[in-house]
Amino acid sequence: MNSGLFELEYPQSLGVYDDYAAAQKAVDFLSDEGFPVQNVLIVGTDLRQVERVTGRLTTGRVAGAGAASGAWLGLLIGLLLGIFSDGSAWLTTVLGGVALGLAFGVVWVLLGYAATRGQRDFSSVTKVVATRYEVLVEHKFLAQGKELLAKLPGATQNPFA
Repeated sequence: MNSGLFELEYPQSLGVYDDYAAAQKAVDFLSDEGFPVQNVLIVGTDLRQVERVTGRLTTGRVAGAGAASGAWLGLLIGLLLGIFSDGSAWLTTVLGGVALGLAFGVVWVLLGYAATRGQRDFSSVTKVVATRYEVLVEHKFLAQGKELLAKLPGATQNPFA
């Protein structure tokens, strides 16, 4: 990835917004007005990690997830090996792969679950979110950008800009 793509020479703040949609609306307005938006960055600031707990982990749930994961892996390996077997042993090879994958998956996840000793008995998903979004612009376009954003319908003076 080209890191220069995400850099501006002497960036200046055009505005700070509480959500991404508002920052995007401001940049879209600038674009509609003919502003050189290739000189603009939307930067999420004040990052925080949010974790949503999705359920309780039990030995049964962990074993079930391991079985499903192992069965899929076993099916893949069984199919790959089945390609090279003769026609009569194909089904046996695939089913054997699924059975071995299932057993391996259950044992592997239960060992991992036992190793945590109940320190994390829940499942969750996490994401990083920004609490504010700042629209930055190249310094040479700051005055033009502020002038245009003042015309944005519903625009209010932002104390952070």
